[in-house]
Amino acid sequence: MNRKEWQIPYEAPAYPEELKQAGYGPLLSAVLALRGVRTKREAGALLSCGSETLHDPLLMSGMAQARDRLLRAIADRETVAVFGDYDVDGITSTCLLTDYLRSKGLSCYPYIPDRNGEGYGLNRGALQALWEKGVRLVITVDCGITALEETDYANSLGLDLVITDHHECGAALPKAAAVVDCRQAGDRYPNKHLAGVGVALKLVCACEGEQSSVLDRYADLAAIGTVADVMPLVDENRYLVRRGLEQLTKAPRPGIAAILREASVRTEKLSASTLGFSLAPRLNAAGRLGSPEIAARLLMSRDEAEAAALAAELCRLNRSRQDIELEIWREAAALVPQLEPDAPIVLANEHWHQGVIGIAASRLVEQFSLPTVMICLNGGVGKGSCRSFGSFNLYEALSACSEHLLGYGGHALAAGLSISADKVEDFRRALTAYYRANRPKEQPALRGDLLITDPSMLTLEDVRSLDLLEPFGNANPKPLLFLSGVMLEAASAVGGGRHLRLRVRLGRSTLEGIFFSHRLEELGLREGERIDLAFTPQINEFRGNESVQLLISAARPHDGTELCRRLLEGDGRVLWAAAPFCPERADFVRVWRGLGSGFTVAEGPEAVLAQCPPGMEPEKFCLCLLVFWEVGLLRSGGSGIYGAHVAAIDGKADLEASRLMRALRAAAPAG
Repeated sequence: MNRKEWQIPYEAPAYPEELKQAGYGPLLSAVLALRGVRTKREAGALLSCGSETLHDPLLMSGMAQARDRLLRAIADRETVAVFGDYDVDGITSTCLLTDYLRSKGLSCYPYIPDRNGEGYGLNRGALQALWEKGVRLVITVDCGITALEETDYANSLGLDLVITDHHECGAALPKAAAVVDCRQAGDRYPNKHLAGVGVALKLVCACEGEQSSVLDRYADLAAIGTVADVMPLVDENRYLVRRGLEQLTKAPRPGIAAILREASVRTEKLSASTLGFSLAPRLNAAGRLGSPEIAARLLMSRDEAEAAALAAELCRLNRSRQDIELEIWREAAALVPQLEPDAPIVLANEHWHQGVIGIAASRLVEQFSLPTVMICLNGGVGKGSCRSFGSFNLYEALSACSEHLLGYGGHALAAGLSISADKVEDFRRALTAYYRANRPKEQPALRGDLLITDPSMLTLEDVRSLDLLEPFGNANPKPLLFLSGVMLEAASAVGGGRHLRLRVRLGRSTLEGIFFSHRLEELGLREGERIDLAFTPQINEFRGNESVQLLISAARPHDGTELCRRLLEGDGRVLWAAAPFCPERADFVRVWRGLGSGFTVAEGPEAVLAQCPPGMEPEKFCLCLLVFWEVGLLRSGGSGIYGAHVAAIDGKADLEASRLMRALRAAAPAG
C-alpha cells in the first residue's frame, strides 16, 4: 500500500574535472558532485572529517553554570545521580556521565526509569527516592527540558537539578541550577543536532577543559547514542561517530565486544549501519521490555564473564521484542482499513506492550504512508508513541492538539504523549483536522543519487571507494542508485523463504542482488521480464572471494513512462539514460511494419505507450518514433511529435545518420 513515487534521476551525471584529476573514480565523483562537492579541497574537507569540526562546549547556553555545579560537587564529594532515558541515547548518556563522575571519586547513582511503570522523564517518586539515598544533585541526560513541575518539586526538597537535553524546548524552561539544551532560544552553539549523549559528552569536555582525552574515553558511547537516535551525521556528529567507530574497532569495551560476538558481528567491519541495525536494537530491547538496567550494566561492565551473560540476555530480550512487535503490527494493520481514509492513524488498545508500540507505529507509517499514533491504555490513561510521515511536523501537531493531552514531547518526526482514555476520540478528530489543514505539499518520494546505465561503474574498486563517505546515516545517507529496465534473469527465495535473491542483466553483464524481507509474488515481478531496482552497492565476501552485490531497497516491474514522456517532449538531457535502449535495424523494421498507412502518434506519453508492440521496451519504441519523425517518415503540422502521421518520402531514409541516433550511439555504455 506504500504510495512512494519513484523519482529516477534520468539526467547524465556530472564528473567534475578537478575530482577526476585528483584521482577520484567515476562513481565516487558523481556522488560527490550530487552532494555539492566539486573541487579537490571540498572533497578533502568532507572525506577527512577532522577534529576541526568540534565546537567549544561553552558556546552552549547554560553550559558554564552546569560545569561549575558539577565541579563543586566533585570538590565537595557530593552524592549525585544521573537520571536518563530508557532508549539507547539515554542509556549511553547515563553510562557516560556516571562513569566520569565515578572516576572523580564520587558516589553516583545511575537512574533509568522503567518505561512501563514510570514512563518517560523525571517523576516525583524517583526524585524522592534519590533524596532519601542522600543524593543532593541530579543531572538529567536526554530528558528533563519540559519537566517544570518536577523541577519545582526537586527544589522544594533542596535537591539541585542540572538539566541536559536535546529535545524541543517549551515556552518556559525548568527553574533548575542549570539548563543545557542547544535548542533553547538564543543558544549560540553551532550544532543544533547533538544527541542527548552528545550534550552529556560536551558537559564532560567543559569540566575537563579539553576534548581530546574525553573522546578517547567516550567517543564509542557517543557514536552509539548518536546513530541510534538518528541524528544527522554531518559536521561535528560525523566526526564523533567516525572517532567512535575507530575506537570500537580497535579496543571495544568488554560489554560491547560481548554483544557484538553474540550478534555475530565482525569488529573489523563495523560501520554506522552496524550500530544502527545490529547493536542499537539489542540495547533498545532492554528498555522496551522494562529492563534498561541490563543494557547499562553491560556498557559499564569490566568483567568479560559478566558481559557475556548480559549480552546473551539482551539478545534473548531482542528476540522476544521482535515476536511481540510482529503480533502488535499485524493486529494494528488489520484495524487501519476501518479508520477514516487519508487521515492520521490513531489506534489505542489495552493489551499492547508500551515498549514496542513505537516500532509498530513506524511499520504502519511505512505501510500506509500516514502519520501514526499508537496508544497503550492502562487504568484509564494512555501512553502513546507517534511517528510522522514525510515533512509533517508531529511536535507542532501535538502542540495544536494539546488540549486533549495530559502531556507530550519529542521531535518533528517522532514524539510521545500521554492521554486520558476518554479523550482518544477527541484527539483523533483534532489531529485529523490539523493534518488536513497542514498537509505537506510534497509527499515522500523514492529519490536516489544516480541511474546506472554502464556496468563499468560498479567495479569492486568503484564500490569500495564509496566507503570514504562513511559514516552513513541521517543527512549523509548511503548512495542510493537505480537500475531501470534491466532483465530479471533469475529469482530465488533464501533464508527460509523470508528473503529474495535476484540476478539481473545490465548490458552484457550480470549483477547479483539481495532483497531482505520480501517475496517475489508480493512485488509483482517475473523472471524474464524487465524491472526497475533501487539499491545500494556493497562488497560481498564468500569463501575468500569478493564480488559486487546489490543491496536492494525497492523493486517494481519496469515503468518507462517518465523517461518516454521526457523523450517525446524533446528533453535532450535524458538521452544518456535512453542510450541502453538504442534501437537496432530489426527494431526499426518491426515498428515500421506495425504502424500501417493510417498510423498517427497518440497524444500523451501513456497513449503512445499503449501503441507499443508487445514485448518491446517502451523507450525503444519511442526512440524509433522520434527517429522516424526526424528523417521525415512521420510528419506533423505542429512542433512536437504528438499527432504525427505516416508520410511517404522519396528514396530511402538513412536512419543511422539522424542526429538522435548519433547521440544515442555516442552515449551508449561500453558494456
